[in-house]
Amino acid sequence: MKTSNKLFYCLSFALLLGTSGEAQFFKKLAKKAEKAAERTVERRVERETSKKTDQALDSILEPGSGGQQAPGAPSENGNPTGANTENSTSTRPAAGSPKTIEVYSKFDFVPGDKPLFFDDFNDEFMGDFPSKWNTNGSGEVVTIGSIPGKWYSVASRSITVPNLGTTLPDDFTMEFDLKVVNLSRNTGSGAKLGIYFSETSGLTTNENNVLANLNFCQYIAIGVRVDNNFKGDPAPIQNTLQQDLREIYKDVAHVSIAVNKNRYRLWLNEIKVADLPQFIVKPELINYVKFYVTGIDKQKRQEQVLISNLKIAEGGVDLRRKLMAEGKISTNGIRFNSGSADILPQSMGIIRQISQVLNQDSAMSLNIVGHTDSDGSDESNMKLSKDRAEAVKKALVSVYGISENRLSSEGKGEAEPVADNGTAQGKAQNRRVEFIKL
Repeated sequence: MKTSNKLFYCLSFALLLGTSGEAQFFKKLAKKAEKAAERTVERRVERETSKKTDQALDSILEPGSGGQQAPGAPSENGNPTGANTENSTSTRPAAGSPKTIEVYSKFDFVPGDKPLFFDDFNDEFMGDFPSKWNTNGSGEVVTIGSIPGKWYSVASRSITVPNLGTTLPDDFTMEFDLKVVNLSRNTGSGAKLGIYFSETSGLTTNENNVLANLNFCQYIAIGVRVDNNFKGDPAPIQNTLQQDLREIYKDVAHVSIAVNKNRYRLWLNEIKVADLPQFIVKPELINYVKFYVTGIDKQKRQEQVLISNLKIAEGGVDLRRKLMAEGKISTNGIRFNSGSADILPQSMGIIRQISQVLNQDSAMSLNIVGHTDSDGSDESNMKLSKDRAEAVKKALVSVYGISENRLSSEGKGEAEPVADNGTAQGKAQNRRVEFIKL
């Protein structure tokens, strides 16, 4: 209002000095100027009020975000808000927040229960190519802005292969986190990540394989391209599953794939994108995993395709029938934030299956038992295992409406390992949850 007052006084002073006709002119001008200034102030107040309201809503709907822009996304001036920053602190919402778990409550992906391969790159040096992988091009381990952990930046036009040390079984699952840095309207239709399940571990895609292309183009919605390529197959599947997935790629996306012999399913976050019952024509020829990035311009536009927390596990079969037949199941597919009892939302597929069994058999009651690996003290592991079992119980009650009277929980800490705690894969097997019919 200071600007409007000054303008009003100046014009009033000029009004006193002029003739009668000039006075009328300046009087009208002064009123117009004052109203214009007031409108300017009102618009500014509205903008500030709207901004504060949005921040308040963000703090309620997305706890921990503070109304800030998503980490790693381009800022308003087009520059990245963070990439290759080695020391960083997470400001992202907790993955296990109730809102996120509710979103995933209908997610039906069930991870395998026998780990075959895992890599989060935490043991790798920054800037190095990861030691458990092979490539015909390049790549390096990086960190990104305020997003926690280390990531493998896959070079464009490079085939990259995790060294599994074994071939893939008929039934397996694969999951990983995906972040594409600096997506913009200039990101072209050729920008994509190819996910291959192939015949050999060689650095080629000219062989029997199945392929899903995740396309990162931002100016049109392309979706996911699926192809199966088996020599001699008279009716290959080649299709573009058109969905608008552009918003998903602006944040960290979780990719989940389940293979059960011929059947192939793919999810992005909680969205099932593909469910192809006869996609894998010859399961015996699907043995290895390969990634291929193309159309990404790191040099001019600072674009990067980053992956982390790659998990490949045998299994992924229906746990409902096993629980009903045997009265007991054990799974390490229910995962938690490190050192806490916060359930990762991608784990809700298993908890959903347990709720379906309980809904079908109204007389069934379950004891939920938590187990940990040997990291940490006996006391802390005992408490953690109890808290995690209780968290699963609460999810069954609060998300799926199971009566609390039908459930009990307990923790056994590190006391009953099923694998070697001296290896990363052994620890992953020991971090598990059991459901026991009472």
